[in-house]
Amino acid sequence: MLPTTTAHGEPVPPTRKDTVNDILDPLLLARWQFGLTTVYHFLFVPLTIGLVTCTAVFQTAWYRTGKLHYLRITRFFGSIFLINFAMGVVTGIVQEFQFGMNWSEYSRFVGDVFGAPLAMEGLLAFFLEATFIGLWIFGWDKLPRGIHLATVWVTAVATIASAYFIIAANAFMQNPVGFTINPERHRAELTDVWALLTNKVALAAFPHTIAASFMVAAGLIITAAAWHLARNQHLDTMRSTLKFGLWLMIGAGAVTVLTGDQLSVAMVSTQPMKMAAAEATFKTVCGADASFSLFTLGTPDGSGELFSVRVPYLLSLLSTKTFDGCVEGINELQSQYAQAFGPGDYTPVLWITYWAFRWMIGLGALHVLVAAVGLWLTRKGRVPRNRWVWRAAVWSFPLSLGAMIVGWIFTEMGRQPWIVFGQMMTSSALSPNVTGLEVLISLVAFTLVYGVLAVVEVRLVMRAVKKGPPDVGEPNPHTGRVEPATTVY
Repeated sequence: MLPTTTAHGEPVPPTRKDTVNDILDPLLLARWQFGLTTVYHFLFVPLTIGLVTCTAVFQTAWYRTGKLHYLRITRFFGSIFLINFAMGVVTGIVQEFQFGMNWSEYSRFVGDVFGAPLAMEGLLAFFLEATFIGLWIFGWDKLPRGIHLATVWVTAVATIASAYFIIAANAFMQNPVGFTINPERHRAELTDVWALLTNKVALAAFPHTIAASFMVAAGLIITAAAWHLARNQHLDTMRSTLKFGLWLMIGAGAVTVLTGDQLSVAMVSTQPMKMAAAEATFKTVCGADASFSLFTLGTPDGSGELFSVRVPYLLSLLSTKTFDGCVEGINELQSQYAQAFGPGDYTPVLWITYWAFRWMIGLGALHVLVAAVGLWLTRKGRVPRNRWVWRAAVWSFPLSLGAMIVGWIFTEMGRQPWIVFGQMMTSSALSPNVTGLEVLISLVAFTLVYGVLAVVEVRLVMRAVKKGPPDVGEPNPHTGRVEPATTVY
């Protein structure tokens, strides 16, 4: 059961008694809608973050060396980045509308705090993105090469800054800081914007997210290069591109592991229930008993363990950085939360949290393994002749992207049943007058529209990949720039 009041004594909106809403639960449907639209939007975010920086690196290499194959690579992945960026902007707008349509109580409660980093993202980071990406697109033959290079780097920095502001907003939901509760208005009010922006969860999640985004970009680079090399196309350009993607995958993968370790420490200190659920740890354990679960089967009521395969000490090491540390269990934390916040079930959906955590690690590790094997097979300029090698490289692209998606699901589902941890329950955040039928109609509409957009996105990206690097011609001997007719997108 869920509490009858919020953490601040506000009554939970009364249960609707009408027949339609008894069948169509507006809370469940609203959660499905936000989850589906956010996952869809998130498909474009990491690829945008990684690709724009890689494009800036390629253009820098062209600027410094003058080698045209770097310009071809810049134009090639730049076009894919633009497709992805445009789709990300379109799908991201829907997220903001949902706060007002389905989650007005949440917006009322945290709008003063949550709106601050979102405003910074829109007015500062996204403004710079939109401005300088336009200068980059249309400035190839109009701006000096150095200034034109600066525009893509400003775009890359603004994109990463945009990600930080969004992560800071989400971190408040995981670990609320920098606010006070107005007892008269029953809402959170911002008191320290610096505390909000330096939230320990944001500082830990940001490098982890950015590193994982580079893994996704590396995956696309590997896939595109492998597709052309398998067909003996653009060999000189794509061999160096493949090497870049393989090394980037391994490097970004290593950073993702290190930053993920730091994020787990922050998670244990702020949301111990999430870590307990991620490991299916029902009782508080210490030392050798604080083991990492490779596989666990629980009781039907979710209160105990039937069978598990574990690695001794590893959970203690990950959570406390010691071999004899203690990790609190689900049952003990449930009792603590019930005492602090009132009667209710404060345990997230265990099977989702547990398996999402493992799929995140497994998919990411598998993609790094693919890259390591690829480096070995292509060492000293060798070109594999087995077609299955190239097929494996081409079809490996979804691995890192899938890891990021299930990682996001773990982050959000592990916070439940809170929408703002310790402050507001998800059941209290729903718009009071929205009906299940209204949410269902919008959910179906969004799903259909997003389905069409998915087909458009996949076809555009596949067409750009198959087309390959453009023929950029030769630079003008007097200006050092490529002629306008060959540089317009």
